[in-house]
Amino acid sequence: MSLLQISEPGMSTAPHEERLAVGIDLGTTNSLVATVRNGSPEVLVDEKGEKLLPSVVRYLENGEVEVGEEARLKSSEDPLNTISSVKRLMGRSADEVRQEGSYISYDLTDGEGMLRLRTVNGEKSPVEVSAEILKKLKSRSEEALGGELVGAVVTVPAYFDDAQRQATKDSAKLAGLNVLRLLAEPTAAALAYGLDKGAEGLYIVFDLGGGTFDVSILRLSKGVFEVLATGGNS
Repeated sequence: MSLLQISEPGMSTAPHEERLAVGIDLGTTNSLVATVRNGSPEVLVDEKGEKLLPSVVRYLENGEVEVGEEARLKSSEDPLNTISSVKRLMGRSADEVRQEGSYISYDLTDGEGMLRLRTVNGEKSPVEVSAEILKKLKSRSEEALGGELVGAVVTVPAYFDDAQRQATKDSAKLAGLNVLRLLAEPTAAALAYGLDKGAEGLYIVFDLGGGTFDVSILRLSKGVFEVLATGGNS
């Protein structure tokens, strides 16, 4: 059972060797992972049949980590150790976050090149928190597909800068995932609707997310998408 066959530079791949890869939507509020079976996309589910994984991580005093719905249910009673919307913190300093307002209630401190969050399980960077979410999705994928992943395509907001993109890659690496490509979310949406096979021109893509609302203007020319502008309320 394969998602697609991938041949990378320098890799010798047998003509019919199957290699498993997935697409991951690492969202602000919820995340999910999908594959392609018989030419159709399919969102992979957990043991309870749930497709969405709440992007919430809770650190416990005994060193254990809860991810997803289990962590989300404890967010009100253990707010300092239950991290949600970590995507907002990726690749940023504590000062940058503090200047934007008081919506972040965590105990923040500046680390080497990025902010860190104080928890009962020690200081954690947004990269480490995000990696816990990706580990959960990786485990779900390999269990559903019955094999080891060669990598994943991960979506990121079009407005992510180089630091935020690199932080996303670092999270995947920490989770044991090989990032085949970071794909801008509006481009992913356009591809999902087959716009790459349509007429050339300008397109507007609305992203009504769980925690953000963004809009992007895309130009399609000769099968290549170019993000011309992006805006919204994060």
